[in-house]
Amino acid sequence: MEANENEQPPAPAPHDHTPTPRVRAFLWGAVVLGVLLVILLLTRGFGLFRGRATPEQPPALVHQGDKIFIPEGSPLRERLKVIPAPVEPQSPLIRAPGTVESDPKRTVIVLAAGGGRVHEVRVGLADRVQRGQVLALIDSPDLAQAYDDNDKAASTAKLTDANLKRAEDQFKIGAIAQRDLDQARSDNDQAVAEYLRTRAHLRAMGGAENARGNARLLAVRAPVTGSVTALSIAPGAIINDDTQPIMTVADLSVVWVSAFVAEKDLPHVARDDDAEVTVDAYPGKILHGKVTFVPDIIEPDSRRNKTRIAFANPDYVLKPNMFASVTLHGPAREQVVVPSSALVMNNDRTSVFVATAPWTFERRTVELLLEESAQAAITSGVKAGEPVVVRGGILLND
Repeated sequence: MEANENEQPPAPAPHDHTPTPRVRAFLWGAVVLGVLLVILLLTRGFGLFRGRATPEQPPALVHQGDKIFIPEGSPLRERLKVIPAPVEPQSPLIRAPGTVESDPKRTVIVLAAGGGRVHEVRVGLADRVQRGQVLALIDSPDLAQAYDDNDKAASTAKLTDANLKRAEDQFKIGAIAQRDLDQARSDNDQAVAEYLRTRAHLRAMGGAENARGNARLLAVRAPVTGSVTALSIAPGAIINDDTQPIMTVADLSVVWVSAFVAEKDLPHVARDDDAEVTVDAYPGKILHGKVTFVPDIIEPDSRRNKTRIAFANPDYVLKPNMFASVTLHGPAREQVVVPSSALVMNNDRTSVFVATAPWTFERRTVELLLEESAQAAITSGVKAGEPVVVRGGILLND
């Protein structure tokens, strides 16, 4: 049977999108799994990001009042290092400014033995002189009077000696009485005594006994070997007062360095302590000495103690009034010393963490005596032998 040319083919049946039972079961399983994951994240996952403890991960540290406890299993236990606080002998260092001074026991103020007009000055300021060297000549009426007295005494002594010899000869032949001989002896003794006195007076004034003419000038001589550190006369000047200083001579072969020590440091300074001194004139050169003495008074102007250190100065390299920097080494004593890594800064205070029980720590504020690059000496806050955190303490710091 022939087909009709106008007949259309039958339309295809529509596609059925209804899921099969197996697909529906898979989808429901995925939804349930997603809900469970969301619940897990809400209850535990976010807590991990916030650092909250879980049964599997204990807290890193626990605050118990003013103490910190590191629980078992905390990773901090592996990062902390605790050692007993060691004790070492320490000498506190005291730094103070200072000046170079002449030794008062070696410094002499030169006075003229009598008044008069300065005839000649033979030295200048800062000249070095030898003991007995003539420093100045003075035309002194006092010395002239001493020479006159000595000349008279010498003449009288010579006369009384001759009279005594004559009286002794006359007494032998009975020409005079015993009384006359005794009087002659008394007169001679008094004359000799007066002559000895006038000679001693001349020596005290520096006059030569047999000097004549211009040699009878008052010679002012150096009382010690040293340097002229002050000069207050000139040729032609008049000296009216024999207590008026005319110059100063100081023996600078030994000098003092006076360290101006603050009151708070005085308990740590004692005689014979080691001292180191530097001066700007010789940078890099350290002078080593010992404390000579610590005065019992405080200077009223500076409110400091002038602690003295004596130095031999044979080359005169240290000159009075030089500025100096002084470092004093106090007496050695036992001191708690910890590594600098144990120090933790908390606001403006320095502290360390001390173990008071196994894995239990407390913060201690400490006072430092000396902090070097690797170690720190502690004066208070930690006792010898106490367990101190020397590594990882920053992890306990709030």
